[in-house]
Amino acid sequence: MASSQAILTARRHFFTGGTVPPGLVPSPILRSWSRCAALGLEGAALPRIEPLTRYELAIASERNEAFRRLCRPEIESLHADAEATDSVVILTDAAGLVLDVIGSIGFADRAARVALRPGVPWSEQTTGTNAIGTALTEQSAIEVLGGEHYLECNRILSCSAAPIIGPRGEILGVLDLSGPAAIHQAYALRLVKLAAEQIEHRLFEQGFEHCEVMRVHTDSVMLGTPREGVLAFEEDRLVAANRHGLRMLGLTKEALGTVTRQELFQDSLASLADKGSLRDARGTVLRGKLEQPNSRKSIAPGALRHAGFDPIFEDNARAALARAIRVVNADVPVLVLGETGSGKEVFSRAVHAASNRSMKPFIAVNCAALPETLMEAELFGYEPGAFTGARSRGSKGRLREADGGVLFLDEIGDMPLSLQARLLRVLQDREVLPLGNGKPVPVDFALICATNRDLTALVKEGAFRADLYFRIAQYTVELQPLRASTNRHALIDSLWDQLCGPARVSLSPQARECLAQHDWPGNFRQLAGCLRALIALAEPGETLGLEALPADIRSVASCSTLAEEKSDPDSLEAISRNAMRDAISVANGNVSLAARRLGISRSTLYRRLLSDAGQPTGKM
Repeated sequence: MASSQAILTARRHFFTGGTVPPGLVPSPILRSWSRCAALGLEGAALPRIEPLTRYELAIASERNEAFRRLCRPEIESLHADAEATDSVVILTDAAGLVLDVIGSIGFADRAARVALRPGVPWSEQTTGTNAIGTALTEQSAIEVLGGEHYLECNRILSCSAAPIIGPRGEILGVLDLSGPAAIHQAYALRLVKLAAEQIEHRLFEQGFEHCEVMRVHTDSVMLGTPREGVLAFEEDRLVAANRHGLRMLGLTKEALGTVTRQELFQDSLASLADKGSLRDARGTVLRGKLEQPNSRKSIAPGALRHAGFDPIFEDNARAALARAIRVVNADVPVLVLGETGSGKEVFSRAVHAASNRSMKPFIAVNCAALPETLMEAELFGYEPGAFTGARSRGSKGRLREADGGVLFLDEIGDMPLSLQARLLRVLQDREVLPLGNGKPVPVDFALICATNRDLTALVKEGAFRADLYFRIAQYTVELQPLRASTNRHALIDSLWDQLCGPARVSLSPQARECLAQHDWPGNFRQLAGCLRALIALAEPGETLGLEALPADIRSVASCSTLAEEKSDPDSLEAISRNAMRDAISVANGNVSLAARRLGISRSTLYRRLLSDAGQPTGKM
């Protein structure tokens, strides 16, 4: 770590003469300063940032939702360290666009003043030398302390960042820990590097069922940890690896897709399977295990749960899911039909997660949510200056962002006819023509569309192109509404367990039965939202009865029998209520004292009595 005086001396030499005496600042910092100077950036200038609009940020957040969900465990783990050291945890996408900032509220406010907030790009080109942008450029972890930032306005920051690298060598984003420059975070760089390695290690949990996967290390103690080398082979060719696997074999990411296992090892992979070890081309003994490829017809439940595919929902639609995966792998478009909230996007994400394209993007576009005036630019992209109000650097467009992966067009029935014609042309020619540019760009993506509308009726009415319908509906999946499920009790139990977490809240049999008998016109989305609200409003350890349910659910006819049972003076519920009223009476109306004597919270006591004719009054 360079001293503050050494950094000031280095800056003076660099900005006056363009050279820096050796040893004053780390080499990556000096290389970054030189790149910034070549770009024409001035140290005293303000950053060249162009923050996303609120709408654009919402689109970017949705586009990166799967990546954000993947990183969530490590972000939450770093969150505690960030708050304790007056710092913030930052997650960006592959271009350095800030997606999330969590941690110390006080420092987050100060950081926002220098644009360290969601929706702002932190590449070297826009904000000079900084941990996020420089980590992306150098493709390695780095810390940038105080005056090492190229722009003087960012000298209040002390930042440590590590790029998150995908199994095929692609940059997925950056994890950063930033705090005030006055407080050097001694272990920050080590923490973000470890968190990035854990994320990269978990990326191999899905998408490689068709590969032979090696997990190796020179030290057997390190097997099973994020420090093990992970290597995936497809037909004897190395197609994916984590950074530790590449380093153990002396390779760079350029070797992926080119070298064979015969070039890398003296022994066959069978030696690893039989003896638990093999020698690489240099004679180094590697210990580990070999995972044989699995058939794609057998879908890993873990992969589906990772995609948000609930186990009960999985049982109901497993056969349809398996067929949809095979169809997508064959590059045949899929059309998913179902009511609002029935899980069309969840189903589609699960198809992507278990398909051959799982390691490439899943790009979701809601055709009903985009204004018609913006939809063309959002889908097809545009060049700088293509129209009034266009962003100065242009836009790639969602179709090109889906290249190599899966494009999900939700509510396709709401797409305007004019854009239907352009989409059909893209599907036929496999080329996208951005606005403002006459040069088509090749694209390769699998297509999944979804709608809650009757497209055949729209075709007859002339509101949907018949040729586009036949292009996108080559294989159709219809998801059943929740009211058609015969296993709603098990579904409620499964969702409750997933959502409840450490809250230790439970449902009474009566409440569970009432939830199971409800029609749920909003399907799975409405049910999950209701359960989240119940958990959020409950006290830890509480058992929720009928009175905790929303009024519209309690009032349905299916709950009338339960309500009658609850009104039985000999029922356990009635006895509990009588005990509560007696406790308040003995406490002379002091609700807080009565709650303490009953061993429950005051809010719980109030809520349990609110369904009576009158609200209790008493001392607070």
